[in-house]
Amino acid sequence: MGVVLFMVMMAVAQVSHADVYKVGDSAGWTTLGNIDYRKWAATKNFQIGDTIVFEYNAKFHNVMRVTHAMYKSCNASSPISTFTTGNDSIHITNHGHHFFFCGVPGHCEAGQKVDINVLRVSVEAPTPSALVSPTVQASHVPAPSPSNASPLIIALRGAFGVMSFTIGILSLAFYSYFN
Repeated sequence: MGVVLFMVMMAVAQVSHADVYKVGDSAGWTTLGNIDYRKWAATKNFQIGDTIVFEYNAKFHNVMRVTHAMYKSCNASSPISTFTTGNDSIHITNHGHHFFFCGVPGHCEAGQKVDINVLRVSVEAPTPSALVSPTVQASHVPAPSPSNASPLIIALRGAFGVMSFTIGILSLAFYSYFN
């Protein structure tokens, strides 16, 4: 019973780390203002469980999820999926690259495209050095730009992971002691 309680607590702790990212921040998903979506994505540390939100004027834009080849060539002929609400939330469920662009003619070529790269972070016992720079395995598709995630954000995510682990162990010990 104690092991089950521990596993449930760890699962809840992992879910609580999910972030919501609005593509383009306050500018949203647009061709106006020369938004550099590659630069925007490079400053984020995307994880499984995160939600990517595309906010845009649905009269003028859409969001297409595409393959790497389609992304590179701005080929909108057969997208994996198309979103058209103007407020689309996409839940990230796996590692690797997730390619999106606007399928309106000329918009992708004008830079309205983004590569959401979810790196695979190894699961190891936390150490002080792991809190500052986690071990990262390379993905099978080359990233268009490196992640420039703030070391503080990485350290905080690691610290919350250690805290969740500690709470789980203490809960297990508490449960075992009183049963």
